[in-house]
Amino acid sequence: MRLLKVATCNLNQWAMEFDSNTNQIKHSISKAKQAGAVIRLGPELEISGYGCEDHFLELDTINHSWECLKDILVGDWTDGIVCSIGMPIIKGSERYNCQVLCFNRKIIMIRPKMWLANDGNYRELRWFTAWKQRDQLDDFQLPLHVSQALDQKSVPFGYGFVKFQDTAIAAEVCEELFTPSPPHAELALNGVEVFMNASGSHHQLRKLDVRLRAFIGATHTRGGVYMYSNHQGCDGGRLYYDGCASVVVNGDVVAQGSQFSLNDVEVVVAQIDLDVVASLRGSLSSFQEQASCKVKVPSVDIPYNLCLPFDLRIRLSVPLQIKYHSPEEEIAFGPGCWLWDYLRRSGASGFLLPLSGGADSSSVAAIVGCMCQLVVKEIAKGDEQVKADAIRIGNYKDGQYPTDSREFAKRIFYTVFMGSENSSDMTRSRAKVLADEIGSWHLDVSIDGVVSALLSLFQTLTGKRPRYKVDGGSNVENLSLQNIQARIRMVLAYMLALLLPWVHNKPGFYLVLGSSNVDEGLRGYLTKYDCSSADINPIGSISKQDLRAFLRWAAIHLGYTSLADIEAAPPTAELEPIRSNYSQLDEVDMGMTYEELSVYGRLRKIFRCGPVSMFQNLCYRWGARLTPSQVAEKVKHFFKYYSINRHKMTTLTPSYHAESYSPEDNRFDLRQFLYNTRWPYQFQKIDELVRELDVKDVQESGNHETVAALSNGVGGMGVAAAGSGNPNVGI
Repeated sequence: MRLLKVATCNLNQWAMEFDSNTNQIKHSISKAKQAGAVIRLGPELEISGYGCEDHFLELDTINHSWECLKDILVGDWTDGIVCSIGMPIIKGSERYNCQVLCFNRKIIMIRPKMWLANDGNYRELRWFTAWKQRDQLDDFQLPLHVSQALDQKSVPFGYGFVKFQDTAIAAEVCEELFTPSPPHAELALNGVEVFMNASGSHHQLRKLDVRLRAFIGATHTRGGVYMYSNHQGCDGGRLYYDGCASVVVNGDVVAQGSQFSLNDVEVVVAQIDLDVVASLRGSLSSFQEQASCKVKVPSVDIPYNLCLPFDLRIRLSVPLQIKYHSPEEEIAFGPGCWLWDYLRRSGASGFLLPLSGGADSSSVAAIVGCMCQLVVKEIAKGDEQVKADAIRIGNYKDGQYPTDSREFAKRIFYTVFMGSENSSDMTRSRAKVLADEIGSWHLDVSIDGVVSALLSLFQTLTGKRPRYKVDGGSNVENLSLQNIQARIRMVLAYMLALLLPWVHNKPGFYLVLGSSNVDEGLRGYLTKYDCSSADINPIGSISKQDLRAFLRWAAIHLGYTSLADIEAAPPTAELEPIRSNYSQLDEVDMGMTYEELSVYGRLRKIFRCGPVSMFQNLCYRWGARLTPSQVAEKVKHFFKYYSINRHKMTTLTPSYHAESYSPEDNRFDLRQFLYNTRWPYQFQKIDELVRELDVKDVQESGNHETVAALSNGVGGMGVAAAGSGNPNVGI
């Protein structure tokens, strides 16, 4: 037997925070060594933090990374343990994303990333060059200060692996695992038994199984030990890195770390018999045949044994039941952990949320409540870092600290119901009950006086006073009256966030939380600079359907029972007067359901559909209940309002990224915000397809007279109709 103990990590690094990042790397190495591991794998770019973005273009970032690596290597951290450490490196004139393999206070190899992540949220080609040389290892000259400190002038640099006397190990960096021809396939044929994947992978709802299937598939048919390390937490941006450090052996998961956690350092250890890898490979004829004619990969020889012999005192890791969270749990724990990192690192003293009593703002309140519960639980488990942060943020004195989530929420969370004459007693009551369940400091204020003052000022200036549509006003008047209320709420929220801590003799300021969901952002069903405008938004890329499922879950599992009533209520903005024959409803206002919006969003972003291909896809999907003409009208209606309102995405509150069809403009969904909202060419093509489909239907029914009429444009949806309308509708 060849017994090998390995350790992989979840690290909560912070971009550009070199001191704490280095300390956490050291802490993880210490924990790995204490557990008896001889290999320690850390996440991608762990010294600098993965989310440095354009800071990677600064030489300071490269230089500081070398300084931190030197600090690790001059100590005894790497004595007797192979450490794979991620950092940016410049070679010649190119900048590379690298894993630095260290052992016994020396660098034994530098492995640059060959396939860069460059889609969705990732822009690695903006900052790094992909390594393209595969046939040999270059000789890399270390920076002078590093060379002098380590008494080592150069190191092998490039694509290759490290051969110890009893096994071979290699790095495979993040995106490389998911390429059509991943390096591990070739490396396995060259005898590599341990693959180390350093990653910077963000959370997205329902995504974890894709990642785990990739680990399992990498070793299921070719054998091997697959180690995976990841960041965990908010490192300074919209993403939450969801950890889940894992070890897989021959297709079986034998160790799995947490996906959501407040811990800054988590080390996952596995004890493996490498002979099971050799045994599996030796039993596969196809593996043997392909290995006999493999393309040779360069290697570095290290005269050292990593493995131990047979020892009954050593217990081997066994296959585990993989832990998956439900989407409802992901919505609770992912944004909850992200909010905690943002709060403790921003210097703020808490959050303020405009709580309307509707589904969206109530979801945000529940997520903050979940965050408070997580903090109290981690403190009870003995996490000193969480405890210290909670004491500072909650302004505890005399050795006190949070022991009850409701008491902690009272210290760090304000909720405000900003009612108007259009607000119902039901939503006011729901907001109050939910706030009591969570424990927030709740305020109930009326904005009618401020609205009236603004309207009086407008009347003084113009001699006119706008009216709601139900009272005889125009669409312009109706919209402006709604927007006034919404924007007043934003101004009031920021004023309260700054002044309420002062009123209550608390230090610092509070962050304002937004509460618009991904579907409303996609449709533009929100007022620019209203109460959806905030400092951060934990639900900005979560769909309405997922939020409603979350509310049902949270009513039971978080203990906020009022959420069940909130979820059951029809969505309404309550910005128009309530009359006996009229009540404002979101889906009626939008002209589409939230279910339809989710479909449009996925087709537009995930399947990359323009108007014509979306129409064609929906004809298949909805053809059993809708005619082509009806599908066409729905598609046109969506794209009209999507393009009219796209400009709102440029000022959208920074949101937690959770959904693959997010319309977030800053980095994920890069499209223009000025459109011809009539889409004349595309809508004409849709009309032509509708006429062709109508003609075919009539031909099949044998009605030749109708065929002739349709062919001549009679009774069809003509081009002129699609192209007519107000050309300034998007202004």
